[in-house]
Amino acid sequence: MTQAELRLCSLLLQEHFGEIVEKVGNSLLRTGPRPLRLLVGDTGLLPDQVKKALCVLIQHNLVRYEVQPRGSVEYEAQSERILRILRYPRYIYTAKTLYGDPGELLVEELLLHGHLPMSCAVARVADRLTETMEDGKTMDYTEVSSTFVRLADTHFIQRCPIVSESPQSTKVPPPPAPALAIDEKDMYIVPRLSLVGKGKRRHSCNEEEEGEHKAKRQKQEGGRSETAPDDGIYWQVNLERFHQHFRDQALVSAVASRMDQTSSEVVRTMLRMSEVTTASGASHTQPLSSNEIFRSLPAGYNIGKQVLDQYLALLADDPLEFVGKSGDSGGGTYTVKVTWGPGASWAPPHPFTYPSLILLLLHRFGSRCARIFRLLLRKKHLEQKQVEDFAMIPAKEAKDMLYRMLSENLVSLQEIPKTPDHAPSRTFYLYTVNVMAAARMLLHRCYKSVANLMERRQHEMQENKRLLDKSQRVEAILASMQATGAEAAQLHEVEEMITGPERQQLETLKRNVNKIDASENQVDETIFVLESFIESTTKRP
Repeated sequence: MTQAELRLCSLLLQEHFGEIVEKVGNSLLRTGPRPLRLLVGDTGLLPDQVKKALCVLIQHNLVRYEVQPRGSVEYEAQSERILRILRYPRYIYTAKTLYGDPGELLVEELLLHGHLPMSCAVARVADRLTETMEDGKTMDYTEVSSTFVRLADTHFIQRCPIVSESPQSTKVPPPPAPALAIDEKDMYIVPRLSLVGKGKRRHSCNEEEEGEHKAKRQKQEGGRSETAPDDGIYWQVNLERFHQHFRDQALVSAVASRMDQTSSEVVRTMLRMSEVTTASGASHTQPLSSNEIFRSLPAGYNIGKQVLDQYLALLADDPLEFVGKSGDSGGGTYTVKVTWGPGASWAPPHPFTYPSLILLLLHRFGSRCARIFRLLLRKKHLEQKQVEDFAMIPAKEAKDMLYRMLSENLVSLQEIPKTPDHAPSRTFYLYTVNVMAAARMLLHRCYKSVANLMERRQHEMQENKRLLDKSQRVEAILASMQATGAEAAQLHEVEEMITGPERQQLETLKRNVNKIDASENQVDETIFVLESFIESTTKRP
């Protein structure tokens, strides 16, 4: 794990879970798997604090535990899963785009709590949606639960592993930690629940206090609350399914930019038909016949079967190999290629990786360096004189640019000797691009950029902390006065507690924070592309 990743993980844990959880997570990230005893000694925290922090991390799937042969339990931080916190806004926005407000809030609640039962998630979302509705309108549980079922059917959410049931034996002591497991066929089965009810609005402070006293009194008297019908069945967000959706969207955009909108719609239809049946690590989608694709095309695309076959043939013959033909049955069977390995053809290893590298060169070194880099990508190996001739750049500038890129590990130098003594006068020096090394370098820079953005946002908030506290107090006073029916003059008088310069300073702060948030999302899109390329390339035999 690089220092940039460690720094970013620590910042994410601190921002979302606080200092104690960050200290425990940082210790696990630095030292690797450790038992509770060593973890307490390394962090200097109380055992109860470390236990609670581990509970939080395990709840959110950021730490996993494993029972060792000698009976001790070791905890290990999941650095890749911690880095996914950066992508939470994108998951939530995707759910809103696909399934509307109920889908957005369901995914948000599951990400916020780590995992929840279906009944609890539906009730929470119904209450939140009711709060945003006009007086007299409420959100019915059935509408939210139907969205929950749709999310499970498309595999965007999945069941959490449960404690495997085993016959109880008095002779065998229980294990130090429970073993969690679940069958793959049960991961997306939604229990049949008759969730009847409607969302509730928040009560006033007095009513909330009365409810708390009533609950405490029932607890003291031994009263038990009703058990949920799906007690013990917890759900979590399937991040890999969201990544598959992001990859499919990028693939459709690449086809649209290279060919036309109809071709992209054909590929979109093929991806939609096989989105559930295709494994996340597969290199191709499931084979689909031309007749099946024709029947599944959107109603708005009035193209004939013959035209569709022509589009499929064009996609299959394209050098980038977006679509491959796998058979002739049913009018021809086709698959969509979703991972690119090196050496398959002259095509680049990943159709979305090269633009990111070229943009980096364009911003960092200028257009001439980007021209040389693009030339090396196309020609594979070139001598310095060939680079000068093909790129039409003077020798001195070309030499300087090649050495600058060589120092940044964007290009590499390969020696091919004519004789065994490796004499420089009898050796070819060829420049080439190591795409994997360049992608890793760019990924490292992206991690550093996101960490810098997060620290900048924290600095901006800390510098204006007094003004932010004042603004929150004024907003709270206004909200309470509006609830009691205060007059407009009184409200205006409270609003004037924040002066004009302070209001302008707040607007500037809001604008800066929004820019930082947008920059984080843009960098994360590049991180996703680079991680997808590195993962698909390293997994390929």
